[in-house]
Amino acid sequence: MKRFLYLLALGLLPLASCDNELMLEPYNSISTPQAFKTESDFSNAIRGAYAGLRGSSYYGGQDAGSMIITPDILADNLIINSQGRKSQQTYFNYNYTPNGTWGGLWNDAYTTINRANFILENIDNLSDGDFKNNVKAEALALRGLAHFDLLRVFAARYEGATDSNLGVPYVTSTDPNQLPSRTSLKESYNNVVSDLTTAAPMIGASNGLGRLNTAAVNALLGRVYLYMGQWQNAADASTAALQAVPAANGLASIAEFPAVWMDASEKGVLFKVKIVDADATPVGVGYGQASPAGVRPEYTPTFELVNEYTSSDVRKNVYIGQTKFNGFDFNYVKKYAGRASGNANVVDVKVIRTAEVYLNRAEAYYNLGMYDKALNDLNMIRSNRYADFNAATATETGQNLYDAILKQRRLELAFEGHRFFDLKRLGLPVERSTSGDRIDGTGAAPAVAGIPAGSSLFQLPIPQYEIDVNDNITQNDGY
Repeated sequence: MKRFLYLLALGLLPLASCDNELMLEPYNSISTPQAFKTESDFSNAIRGAYAGLRGSSYYGGQDAGSMIITPDILADNLIINSQGRKSQQTYFNYNYTPNGTWGGLWNDAYTTINRANFILENIDNLSDGDFKNNVKAEALALRGLAHFDLLRVFAARYEGATDSNLGVPYVTSTDPNQLPSRTSLKESYNNVVSDLTTAAPMIGASNGLGRLNTAAVNALLGRVYLYMGQWQNAADASTAALQAVPAANGLASIAEFPAVWMDASEKGVLFKVKIVDADATPVGVGYGQASPAGVRPEYTPTFELVNEYTSSDVRKNVYIGQTKFNGFDFNYVKKYAGRASGNANVVDVKVIRTAEVYLNRAEAYYNLGMYDKALNDLNMIRSNRYADFNAATATETGQNLYDAILKQRRLELAFEGHRFFDLKRLGLPVERSTSGDRIDGTGAAPAVAGIPAGSSLFQLPIPQYEIDVNDNITQNDGY
């Protein structure tokens, strides 16, 4: 952490001594007091904090790890394709090493956190009012989100945790000399909740594309409570999120759904990471690459998962395409193939959507014994995904209702980086398909069948460079 914060702090030091403010360099190359003075300064700074999410191993990642593919690779939604480049093969085979397993996420997330902390440390340079409240809330929410993502990857599941379980360093200072130890798991989660609950009433209802707002912060809070097993809080936060969603941006219908993944519609998207061609961030490359010879899949949806999507399910053709490559027929993930125009594989990354909020609340309601409400939320999803949906026959109860909620969660959020974390938080094993990578289920099957529930492999190793520079960091077991 010291190494990382030191490098970040260097960017805020003067390039040369100068008393004339008119001759100073831009805000990210000057001293902190000069960088945070005006509303314009803070607007630039919050944009920089959001840009941290586009890190090459975070939401903007591809082969070096990415929040939109790596958790699916680690789970049972994908199989490595025999015709691909074997990218992220160490993840797929669980060959973790402290020197080479998703270490960039640590840097990228703490970049976002540090930028948010610079804003929070200087926020009182602004006059009281809506602008100050909104920027402060955005910074708090970003700090909470980044820490939560680190917890999902590097810490154990929350439910069943003891006071001795470790989370990640919860960093609230920009001091480059700090050597923080890992905050306890429970305290880490409590800090995430604190940042999000503080942000929720202060943040603006509409901050524009690619920025957090009231609905998005409450939606993220509902997600965190779901991971904590705090069902009533999860239901309440999800309800607050849905109440804050403008009617025009509610759940995407069957007709509207395809346009969402081409960035031709924002329907049902509460928060996303904006990516334009100039960013040179083709997030879809980790899934496959188009060529005159066909799409070359890196990872293929498993034969069994593809068959879980019925022909009347709009998600089947939106999420999954078919291709012939090197003489073989394959399914491939086309969710991130790109927009109607522009560079291939460049699309915005949807961090949280209205559909997830309904599914989060449905699971919370079920665990609260509020089965009718859980079924209503489940059917809200199904009625907007299946052309032949019939509410009269969609009346599951008991275990069948719970299983249906989890099934729709898997189908709706496939290839968005949820599956590994869902199995982990639910205390379930990774049980992979024995089918092969080709469209008919033949071909190369996974070399590793999965991992048992509670395995230490559900916690990835802390990057070795962090261990090397910070004696206060404890490595995860097994590494």
